Amino acid sequence: MDLIEKALEFENRKFKFPTTSDRILAAREAKELILSLNEVYKENKSSEIMDVMKRLTVIKQRIEKRLKGKPLTS
Repeated sequence: MDLIEKALEFENRKFKFPTTSDRILAAREAKELILSLNEVYKENKSSEIMDVMKRLTVIKQRIEKRLKGKPLTS
């Protein structure tokens, strides 16, 4: 399964993005991996695939939280 290997490689990367565009690209890549893994999961319902999808979702949420920034308090 090439897709799972790609997802694991993404998961094990360093997540230090110097620019906003790097964070945007990483979030898009994570979303693409999650959606493609979901298509595979629909066919064979593997718990391993679900675990990988959950971990990728957490990473994607962290990246998106960093993109949105801190809310301004008044």
